[in-house]
Amino acid sequence: MPDNGPELPELNPVIHGKLRLALLSLLSGVDEAEFTWLRSKTGATDGNLGAQLMKLEEAGYVTVEKKFVLRKPQTLYRMTEAGRAALAEYVAALRQLLGAAI
Repeated sequence: MPDNGPELPELNPVIHGKLRLALLSLLSGVDEAEFTWLRSKTGATDGNLGAQLMKLEEAGYVTVEKKFVLRKPQTLYRMTEAGRAALAEYVAALRQLLGAAI
């Protein structure tokens, strides 16, 4: 039987989406980020950004805080420890996958 090489890792489907990966990458470098900042950094529409952030929140990777500042709504996102761990695992799996492809 031929050797198929090392078993390839599974990539986390929650993180694997392009926008969700970008959001976690951005959030990993800051304590918190406003919705408007994330929108400007990613170029995503409000609807798509909101939907992808909700998926990350449902997975437990980000938390959301909604408040008012000078009567204006502000939505802040923070990456959780679970999100940091999931991103680190994703990056490790991606490195393993890329290493197996070379």
